[in-house]
Amino acid sequence: MTERPYAMFAMSAENVPQVFPPEVLERLRESVDIDPALVAEDYEDFTDPRFKDALARTELLVTGWGCPRLDAVVLDAAPRLRAVLHSAGSVKSLATPELWRRGIAVSSAAVANAVPVAEYTLAMILLAGKDLFAARDRLRTERAFPGWGLVAGIGNHGRRVGVIGASRIGRRVIELLRPFDLRVSLTDPYVDEAGAAALGVPLLPLDDLLRTSDVVTIHAPETPETRHIIGPRELALMPDGAVLINTARGGLVDHEALIAELCTGRLSAILDVTDPEPLPADSPLYDLPNAFITPHLAGSQGNEAARLGLAVVGEAERLVGGGGLAYAVDPESLGREA
Repeated sequence: MTERPYAMFAMSAENVPQVFPPEVLERLRESVDIDPALVAEDYEDFTDPRFKDALARTELLVTGWGCPRLDAVVLDAAPRLRAVLHSAGSVKSLATPELWRRGIAVSSAAVANAVPVAEYTLAMILLAGKDLFAARDRLRTERAFPGWGLVAGIGNHGRRVGVIGASRIGRRVIELLRPFDLRVSLTDPYVDEAGAAALGVPLLPLDDLLRTSDVVTIHAPETPETRHIIGPRELALMPDGAVLINTARGGLVDHEALIAELCTGRLSAILDVTDPEPLPADSPLYDLPNAFITPHLAGSQGNEAARLGLAVVGEAERLVGGGGLAYAVDPESLGREA
């Protein structure tokens, strides 16, 4: 039997059994020699004598949430390292130019993590279309149905959904929306008409998308150019009764402008991410009836985390088998990650 390459975990130790439950860990260990009890959690661990020998032998580094930065000092201590397999989404927090300079391959499980975010978004779009959150609050307060007749102004038949950003998640959202009787449009500066047509949606400028959408869902990266991409001017363009959904980054939305708009009762918002995060205890967003806040749980949670581990297992199997990475990270694309 061919000797398995040595691998090491570099992430928050408490996440290892969540991302790599027994059946996933067992499959990983069929391809690599890895000790689940040896986990580098802090930058200092990489220079700790307990990790020195292991790091010197490491060919594959399995990273995740909490992984320290992989700079020249760390990489000097891992001369045999040939691939970093990240069991989470963005690698921005750990990747340094030194990785690319040394030709070390980097893979991300962002595609796997996009699945639950897109599912959360789909659920929120459909529930918002039925005015579920406001209806629940009214029922809780009044303890009686408003009547047995049809409720005007709600429903998902022909509702217009605007997607900001054709990221992995944005594309997955578009795919999940396809079976429903919704009119979906897209805005993204990196997508042309042909690219939008391939996704099956019309491409609109941001202002036009905001004016013509009943629900706007954000799936763009946060960069200096996109910070507060949704501000007072953009919010004012949205039609009365529209819903803003943000599962990307809190800084994409000007929260002061959003609060001011929500206070008028004209719009509603569903926010899984905020700026800052978490919100201060006195933030009006907690109490506004037309704001629905969740604690950054759209991404992989609970049993969904195993999907991330499986993505890493697949990459390890391909590498050991002599193949290439399916989810290799292009350093040029890091600024466009959502």
